[in-house]
This record gives sequence, C-alpha cells and structure tokens, in this order.
Amino acid sequence: MKMQAEVIREGELEKRSDSLFQLWKKKLVVLTKDSLSLFPDGHKRAKGKELGFGSILKVDCVERTGNCWNASITMALIDFQNKRAIQDFKSRQEMEQAAGAQERRLARAP
Repeated sequence: MKMQAEVIREGELEKRSDSLFQLWKKKLVVLTKDSLSLFPDGHKRAKGKELGFGSILKVDCVERTGNCWNASITMALIDFQNKRAIQDFKSRQEMEQAAGAQERRLARAP
C-alpha cells in the first residue's frame, strides 16, 4: 500500500502538450515533495499522471496568471534533488568506511 504524500500545493495549471500543435490544456495539479500529479479533467477521481522528481531534470514554466506555480515546482524539485544528493553522499561515505575497516582487518590478520 502506497502512503499518500503531504500535499505542498494543489490547483489548476495550464499544460502545453507535446503534440504538433502544442495546445494548452487545463489540468488539476497536485504537488508533493516527491512528485507532480496531473489530472486531465480537473477531478482527482480520474486516473492522473504522476511525474516523479527522480525522472524530471528541469522544469520550463511560462507564468501567465501570476500564481507562482513555477516557483513552487522548482523549489520542490530542488529540495528533492538536494535530499537525494545527501543520501548518495552518505551511502558512498558508509561504503568507503566499511571498505577501510575491511582493509584494516585484513592487514592485521596473521
């Protein structure tokens, strides 16, 4: 069972499609600390598309209404990437310490 993440922001956003004509469509958006979920018909009861921050490299936003979605999404993405970098650093550090301890044990063995 998946735990529901804390919602940072929820509301309407206009998203440009990737199609040839690049139409703008209104979506209900739910921003959490780990992802951005888009619901097509403005209701959460429809199956939405979840974009995990682990798969997002950058966000291109055009603010037309001044509701600051760009800042909210960018800050959540930066926070996610910073936490991931700290976790990677700590796990690398633990692996190096474990390898060093193993080398010391092997060096002392008769």
